[in-house]
Amino acid sequence: MSDTGRPGPERPAGPPVPPISNWQAAQRQPPTAPVPGAPAFPSTPAGSAAGTPAAFAAQTFDREPENAPAATGRPRWLIPAIVGVVVLVAAAIVLGIVLSSNDDTDAAPPAVATTILLPSPTPTIEPVARPATTAFAVALPTTVLQYALATSVPDAEWQAAGALEAYTETYSDGGSGTVTVRSGQWETPAEATAFAAGLVGAVAPAPAPDPSASPTGPTLPQNGDVTAGGAVAGTYSIVDAGDGTGVAVWTNGTTVFRATAPLTDIVDLYNAFPL
Repeated sequence: MSDTGRPGPERPAGPPVPPISNWQAAQRQPPTAPVPGAPAFPSTPAGSAAGTPAAFAAQTFDREPENAPAATGRPRWLIPAIVGVVVLVAAAIVLGIVLSSNDDTDAAPPAVATTILLPSPTPTIEPVARPATTAFAVALPTTVLQYALATSVPDAEWQAAGALEAYTETYSDGGSGTVTVRSGQWETPAEATAFAAGLVGAVAPAPAPDPSASPTGPTLPQNGDVTAGGAVAGTYSIVDAGDGTGVAVWTNGTTVFRATAPLTDIVDLYNAFPL
């Protein structure tokens, strides 16, 4: 039969001859002698895929020459450059966070207002011995702030006014500062209060200072209650005598006190007096 499938003349028997395509015909070139020193192509067993012309062409021509120009498209340096930029940005963010946390930690805390209590002044001289030894006399202080007892004598005027006992005493700071304290004890708190009221009335307070003038001493007059053990035990009154001194008069139960001191010290001396 013929190749068309229709009956035809018989062909003589012989080895099969593969059909020759135009490509195969073009590839049939006379063999050339091998060039000395040139690498020999590896031999491939007959019948394998590598032995076909297409496989040979793939082995020979698929590799690009080493010096071939780069293919068009994205440059090879672009990806490493992008990675480097991302790393730098991340490092900058981490550094900023660390510095910010350090600033918060090292920041100085806000200032807190504090009250500084200066120590009370103390005398620079020794007090003298008080002659009287009664319970009331022993309870009287020998030092008050920077002042120490210098003299102590009975107060005849207060005794004549009804005091059971009374004393006039002076305190000195070792220099020009002097304090005079008159103290007495009455039989009842009412008698002590009445006598103290006469003392307060006898002290003429100084005129009110000029508001434009700078204050040089405590704000006076001052008045209030004297407390002992949380209960009211008497009253006090402190005034400016107008001669550079202040006068404080107070009662404490059956006792009465009148102190004259430098104006700048009168309030502190009253507060520091133990009775």
